[in-house]
Amino acid sequence: MIPNNVAALVFDTFGTLVDWRGSLIQELSQFGAARGLANIDWVAFTDAWRAGYQPAMEPIRKGERGFTKLDILHRETLDRLVKKFNITGLSESDLEHLNRGWHRLKPWPDVVPGMKRLKTKFIIGPLSNGNTSLLLNMSKHGGIPWDMVLGSDALRAYKPMPEAYLGMANFLDLPPIRVMLVAAHNGDLAAARKSGLSTGFMPRPHEYGLNANRDIAPTDAWDVVGTDLQDIARQLGV
Repeated sequence: MIPNNVAALVFDTFGTLVDWRGSLIQELSQFGAARGLANIDWVAFTDAWRAGYQPAMEPIRKGERGFTKLDILHRETLDRLVKKFNITGLSESDLEHLNRGWHRLKPWPDVVPGMKRLKTKFIIGPLSNGNTSLLLNMSKHGGIPWDMVLGSDALRAYKPMPEAYLGMANFLDLPPIRVMLVAAHNGDLAAARKSGLSTGFMPRPHEYGLNANRDIAPTDAWDVVGTDLQDIARQLGV
């Protein structure tokens, strides 16, 4: 049975659908090797870049800064890290290429086949803090078959602001309960439920590396809990 007569499935993207950490480590390492920067700890660089993600959005959530696209926030963090890691000799073209690495993240193996199944029955799209162009390029690069793409720049809000969840339901002309957020992050699901959305959880235990210990299990009775996207599809009858 489909809970709450759900019509649309929207997905957290970074970590839930795409392996941001593994993708960026690979890209940065290859770039560094080609540029004679093999002495840089690209794993630490990647982790530091991601660590700047939430702090960069927080002034916007608090109303201390006007809405700013995630691409710009990523670039601001990148510029600081280049200095911190004492990386020199990069051109503007180099920096832009590195920043757009977030547009080239690879999906987890179950994502594309799972999405193709879900697409036969539900409206599917991202509910991500990524901006629209980032999400579009990511979907083209990884073959994610969205029905629609509305980035945070369309919603003008960053999760976990209620405006992000409710704005998506409003764009779809659906009551929030008929929209299910699928995510690998319990906090995201808690905020979605508070805004009235249905919820689906699947873990990504290797999002932060092999020894990660965050969000490896559900912390609440979400509407659907699956092992991966194929299992979510099976439970939703497709």
